[in-house]
Amino acid sequence: MIESMKHLPTTEAAVAVLRAVAVEYGREIEVGHDIGADRTSRRSAAGVGVTVDPDGSLPHEACVEFGGVPRVSVRLYPDDDALITVEGVECPDVDRDDVPAFVRSLFDDRAFVKGRRFPPGYFLIVPLPQDRTHREYLPMVGLGPWLSSRVR
Repeated sequence: MIESMKHLPTTEAAVAVLRAVAVEYGREIEVGHDIGADRTSRRSAAGVGVTVDPDGSLPHEACVEFGGVPRVSVRLYPDDDALITVEGVECPDVDRDDVPAFVRSLFDDRAFVKGRRFPPGYFLIVPLPQDRTHREYLPMVGLGPWLSSRVR
């Protein structure tokens, strides 16, 4: 049932799917949770000692780290998006519903690095469902072994 979820309405639903992905690929997983407006990173406007949003809900943020290569961490925000870090490269503003597909693309070796001559640079390209891709600029220096092995 978890694998078939198309929409991930909550952070906890996304964490459950990522746990299933970790089992599917035989990866270790470590999950940390921050619950409450005073604990989440995007709630700096909340007053001192305030733990709930104006609507009375508790915002929930989670950080998921996968073991193995490539090194992947996912920071799930209460605002329905995520920050995915792949081998030190940050991919911000990934929609929460796309996170499992993004991680599967990495673990299935479908993600690749595309180089260009002018202006010189590289892009990490991660295929997503429905013929979409996520492109993230990579500086020329600092390509690690995993990223270098995927240059096309």
